Parts: sequence; structure tokens; C-alpha cells
Amino acid sequence: MVSGVCTSGRAPQRATVPVVNSADTPALLADVSPLPTGLDRRLREQLTFIVEIDRLKTVLRASPLAAADRRENDAEHSWHLAMMVLLLAEYADRPIDVGHTVALVLVHDLVEVYAGDTPLYDAAARVGQAAREQAAADRLFALLPADQGTRLRALWEEFEARMTPEAMFAKALDRLQPVLLNWMSDGGTWRTYGAPAVDLLTALWLHNPQHTAPRGALWVHNATGSGWSAADQLQPLVEPQPSHR
Repeated sequence: MVSGVCTSGRAPQRATVPVVNSADTPALLADVSPLPTGLDRRLREQLTFIVEIDRLKTVLRASPLAAADRRENDAEHSWHLAMMVLLLAEYADRPIDVGHTVALVLVHDLVEVYAGDTPLYDAAARVGQAAREQAAADRLFALLPADQGTRLRALWEEFEARMTPEAMFAKALDRLQPVLLNWMSDGGTWRTYGAPAVDLLTALWLHNPQHTAPRGALWVHNATGSGWSAADQLQPLVEPQPSHR
């Protein structure tokens, strides 16, 4: 995770946000620059959370942007997924609640404000990932009023569990979006990590062919043909067709 506070022309530059303990947990942004006095408790807790998740804009992912020569951040990724849900819901293998699925993708990476992003093909970074993200969830969602904190944590846990149609489709799009960005940048991080095609298929296919990202195998087969990923163990796959509901 990239730590620090962005500045603008309206305020003097501030130092990097200090940490509050030996585990390098950052101080709350609302403690560093306090909110106005006189706010009621509920609104103060909501605004504290809203300010805190601004950190998501500083968390860089491995995926490159299609429109600029830089990596995307977590906030951009979540916004992109929300748009993909709105546009690609017809490809879900079962009917989904689009609004609920949008909520899932908007919440799914919030814990990374503390836990940081873990690239799919970085085995070393994945060590301890679950524990880091659970600890981050404990801290982050507790900032909200209890009812909202419980609801947002439930959304995050639903996404992680991938048991509902909405969560399975949201996760499929979460895997498809970086494939699209890597495709648009001539292989992008597939080249960086030397990702074999079988791993790309595993990432897109999840644990059940019925839950695949739209046209996932097509992307990987074409990427392999372009020399962007290794072809080891790659076999033709048949994907479900869109329902056009």
C-alpha cells in the first residue's frame, strides 16, 4: 500500500500520515485533520469512514491503465467494475440483482486501504493475505455506525465467499477486468509475471465453469497466440453463452 496524503492548491502541503503503533497502522485521516466540531456522532462516524477510504486512491494495483502509461489504483478498479456490472449483467449465468452486485464490487477492495493490494501471481505477497485483510476489515468497518458497519462487512464477506449469484458474477468480473487492461497494453503484467495460460484460465474460470468471466477462455487463447502468456497445459474450453435477459 502507498501511504501518504495527497495535497491540492487549496491547502499547504502536509507530511505523510503518522503511524500510531509498532505495527505501522496509520492514524485515521480524520484524526490528522479533524472534522468540524458540532457534528452528531452518527454523521461524524460516517464522514470519518468516507475520508478514510480516500486511501483507496493511493493503493496501486499491478494492472496497467489502457489510457495512460501508469498502473491503476484500487478506487479506479472498483469504479470500473461497477460500470462493468451495469453493462455486462446479461452474461450472468443466473439472474442477479444488479444494484446489489454494484454494491459488492464497490466494497470488495476497501480493506486494502490497510492491507494493500495482493497481485494474483505474486505467491510471496499472498502469504498471510487472509489474516491481513481480516484485521483490516476489523478496523475499517468498525469506524461506521454499527448498522452500516455490519452491512458493509457483510457485503465484503459475501464477495469473498463467492456463494451467491451476485458474488460469483462480481468475482468473475474482478478477474476479467485486469485481463482486459493487460490485453490493451500488449500483455502488461502477464509478461511481468510470466503468467502461464493455465494460470490465467484458472483465474478466470474460478472453481466452476458456470461462474466464468464472459468469454474468459477466448481472451486467454488469443493472449497465448500473441506470445503474452505461456501455453503450457492449455486446452480448448467451452463457455456458457449469455442469456440476454
